[in-house]
Amino acid sequence: MNRPLLILLAASLTLGSCVSKKKYTAIQLSNQTLNDKLADAKRALDECNAAKASADGKNANLQTSIDHLKEQVAEMSVTNQALLNNVGNMATLSAKEASNLEKSLESIKEKDLQIRTMQEALTKKDSITLALVVSLKSSLGNLNDTDVTINVEKSVVFIELSDKMLFKSGSTNLSPRAKEVLSKVATVLNDKPDQEVLIEGHTDNVPISRDCFKDNWDLSASRAITITRVLQNDYNVNPARITAAGRSEYVPKVSNDTPEGRSTNRRIRIVIMPRMDQFYNMIEQGLKKATGEE
Repeated sequence: MNRPLLILLAASLTLGSCVSKKKYTAIQLSNQTLNDKLADAKRALDECNAAKASADGKNANLQTSIDHLKEQVAEMSVTNQALLNNVGNMATLSAKEASNLEKSLESIKEKDLQIRTMQEALTKKDSITLALVVSLKSSLGNLNDTDVTINVEKSVVFIELSDKMLFKSGSTNLSPRAKEVLSKVATVLNDKPDQEVLIEGHTDNVPISRDCFKDNWDLSASRAITITRVLQNDYNVNPARITAAGRSEYVPKVSNDTPEGRSTNRRIRIVIMPRMDQFYNMIEQGLKKATGEE
């Protein structure tokens, strides 16, 4: 509130206005308290935004929810500012306006809590993924083999095994070298029983010429099933966690125009995925704990 307005209000009080000095002072204190609460809420939101920007793993549906919450916070902030401006102009708040402002601040706190809880769940999911990668690299690191690669994309872990290490040309019979690698992968999978596993078979674009396979779809799916059976039967990986899929020649990593490119495209990809139901359960449990519902 500017100085001329303060002088005017002081004069009004002296002349016996209906707004007493004590009541006006209380309104000023309430105004300051509301400003402080709004500033705290905005700082909390800024901290959430900073934490969100540093997170590696992002979920599309969750991001949409966060953006929606931000829009609601922004709308409520505009409402709060309008109410606060009204305080400055009229030096009084009606009971209805005061109630609306209090509800708006409480809603901001609730939305901020939801953003924080979802961010904590994302961070926890990323931590689980990081631990999984460390375990895999620790188990497979002594192989020192370019035919085994580990990558992480959006909190999903990919292990790629070249077919020349796993199978003979046009065959689904595993080599001893393949079983050595799969035993190490299985050890990590059994240590992480809450992760789902997708086994993908990939081929190059050269048509298969053996009578036992109709086409590259058949070959890629058969190889994925072979890997799945070994993980289940030889290394006791729970089959309920595993999905076997043939991708044929249609998801190449590089061009098939050279022998080297075709060799790169013939591969098995093991995808280790966090269970989304558990991820959302983390969010739900966090909200219940924060709101005292547990």
